[in-house]
Amino acid sequence: MIEKIFVGSKKYWFWVFSLMALVGIGLCFYLEQFQYGLGITGMSRDVSWGLYIGQFTFFVGVAASAVMVVLPYYLHNHKAFGRITILGEFLAIASVVVCLLFILVDLGQPARFLNIILYPSPNSVMFWDMIALNGYLFLNLLIGWTNLSAEYKGLSHPAWLKPFIYISIPWAISIHTVTAFIYAGLPGRHFWLTAIMAARFLASAFSSGPALLVLLALIMRRFSKFDPGKEAIFGLSKIITYAMIANVFFLGLELFTCFYSGIPAHCHSFEYLYGGGRLTMIMWLSALLACLSLILLINPKTRNNTGWLTLSCCSVFASLWIEKGFGLVVGGFIPNPLGKITEYWPSLPEVFIALGVWAIGLLILTGLYKIAAEVKSQESNAA
Repeated sequence: MIEKIFVGSKKYWFWVFSLMALVGIGLCFYLEQFQYGLGITGMSRDVSWGLYIGQFTFFVGVAASAVMVVLPYYLHNHKAFGRITILGEFLAIASVVVCLLFILVDLGQPARFLNIILYPSPNSVMFWDMIALNGYLFLNLLIGWTNLSAEYKGLSHPAWLKPFIYISIPWAISIHTVTAFIYAGLPGRHFWLTAIMAARFLASAFSSGPALLVLLALIMRRFSKFDPGKEAIFGLSKIITYAMIANVFFLGLELFTCFYSGIPAHCHSFEYLYGGGRLTMIMWLSALLACLSLILLINPKTRNNTGWLTLSCCSVFASLWIEKGFGLVVGGFIPNPLGKITEYWPSLPEVFIALGVWAIGLLILTGLYKIAAEVKSQESNAA
């Protein structure tokens, strides 16, 4: 099946070479960072996690969202999700690879990653996060590739795979729960020190991930012979709606607890993010996009219209990318425990390195989706 990656139209190859060029630019900037150090980024002593870790956190959620198609299809035999499930599993694979790459570029020296393996520390949340992410990557590779290979050969899905499918469902939830514990377990950062951090992470994951999956499914319908099916796409839109409502509700709970209690340490980060800091404009943009997406998603007429659904999914994804992939991480460091505000904004090398990692993920996703589209279209023609 891999040979299908190397056959495509001019548009396909233009897309592939554009991504490779972006990877090359990102690699050049990364080599500069490798030689000089993280000083070329916008991070500092006070803001030691920035764009890299924000993207890592966001894409863990995108990876975990595959459970939203796996669970209805495999556990509840919802046939409508049969054609879109492979897209969710392959999206999880690309997302986990992106997560691991963002950790590597954030470490400065990639060899430091070996410390987790050579000197394991079970009392560290990072250790369990490594196990969760790599285990989830293995499960999706095994399940997705085995099922697609069986379809390619005209065989039924192997029975021995079912235990791995069932294990992957709670595992998907665990990867983002463990990631949330990295933040919620830091007592010196009041912005993250909340019992519903894991719930917020899962709610945002189950809205941003399926939103991206809907957009990818619509792109597949437009540019390939593979049609995931309108029923699956509109079914996902309902999941996005409920998850986004929960996400906004959880943020409201945080705001109430923070400002009604009047505890200064809990208010400072929110005041910085929404009340006059460097990130205030994009945080309010995130809030406006969240409101727009809810207006479009709650109304069945706009939710079941492909054009409006595309806009709402773009709004969901952009809103949560800003709020979770940037504001959440940076906001936890500003102000610092002494009350000092150290502004942060990604430097140009930092942005291009991040774009390079994104491009690697898109290359992997493009290749996997190319194979899936070819196999699924052949299956439809045979039927």
